[in-house]
Amino acid sequence: MKYIKINIKTVFVLCSLCFVFSAQSQELETLIDVALNNNPEIQKFKLQYKRISEKVNEVNIIPNTEFGVGYFVSEPETRTGAQRFKVSAKQMLPWFGTITSRENYVSSLADAKYEDIVIAKRKLMASVSQSYYNLYANIAKQKVLTENIKLLETYETLALTSVEVGKASAVDVLRLQMRQNEMQQLKDVLSQQFLAEQANLNNLLNRENDVAVTVVDSLMMPSEDFEITTKNLALHPELLKYDKLFQFIEQSELLNQKESSPMIGLGLDYINVSERPDMNFSDNGKDIVMPMVSLSIPIFNKKYKSQTKQNELQQQEITAQKQERLNTLETLLSKAINERISARISYTTQTKNLKQAKDAEEILIKSYETGTIDFNDVLDIQELQLKFQMNQIESIKGYYVQSTIINYLIQ
Repeated sequence: MKYIKINIKTVFVLCSLCFVFSAQSQELETLIDVALNNNPEIQKFKLQYKRISEKVNEVNIIPNTEFGVGYFVSEPETRTGAQRFKVSAKQMLPWFGTITSRENYVSSLADAKYEDIVIAKRKLMASVSQSYYNLYANIAKQKVLTENIKLLETYETLALTSVEVGKASAVDVLRLQMRQNEMQQLKDVLSQQFLAEQANLNNLLNRENDVAVTVVDSLMMPSEDFEITTKNLALHPELLKYDKLFQFIEQSELLNQKESSPMIGLGLDYINVSERPDMNFSDNGKDIVMPMVSLSIPIFNKKYKSQTKQNELQQQEITAQKQERLNTLETLLSKAINERISARISYTTQTKNLKQAKDAEEILIKSYETGTIDFNDVLDIQELQLKFQMNQIESIKGYYVQSTIINYLIQ
């Protein structure tokens, strides 16, 4: 069996990260390399493929040669002497082309199993990429929370100064401190979630859960989307597997037809004959050698007719399954495309809102210079700013996660 070898990993990474910083691309590609080399599921499918491929040698055989030895307890007398023992050998040969059909049958099964390797690799690359983006979003949110905590500490200093001059109350200071506590709690929760996601990624890479994973510092929303060629969906390995299974059933039927053909047998019998002591003639005691040809005909062939019918039904079933899976993949692709568009829209909106929130923050700072700052407004603006920053990070993560799904489907 020959296959066109395509580096799916390289194509997948380049397509999913074509707008990302090269340093991040290299880091993700390294993780994918480790996963493809170490993941036990990939190893499982590779071993299954090798095992099935090895079956070609198993079926490339003919039936066992039959040997027989018989001893005449009561020696029958013939004209040339008494028969003492008999040795026989017989070899059945399958019909012409049967062995080739068996080899093609096993090879077609191996072809179908090979698609499992391709599918598993694609799924693994998508899973590693999505986990990586989850880790990025987690770290980015922790950084945002750290920045906002520092910002609230600055406001707290302003509030303490205002309390001293009688322009604010101690309640304002306490509110700012409580808000800092809430943010610290969110950050601590994110830290635990990071460890859980890191363990998930390490499991995909089949290594210790506590191995540290570094991610890119920042991701940018691409200026434009990469081109989506939906016609490539028809070439998805999940669909190609059904084509290989269909071919496997075709080979199964060809083998069934060959198995229903007659088998030819070639044999030889040797009978040892004793000399007659009371007679003297040329063939006295001459052994008997008898070549034989036999034919095995499957007269009662309901088994093969039933197998033919089963193969026809199974082909129809595979055709229906392929169409069902195609519909599912088309739905997934459409959903991923729409959600990626939604992520871009959300990012644009959050960027505008974040700019306006910062403008409002500047106004509040200037108000402090005139002695009219309202710390309730400070908390409201800070809360909105944090919300917009978090949503912005989610939008970027969502964009890249949906891109990995699109790449899984069409690349």
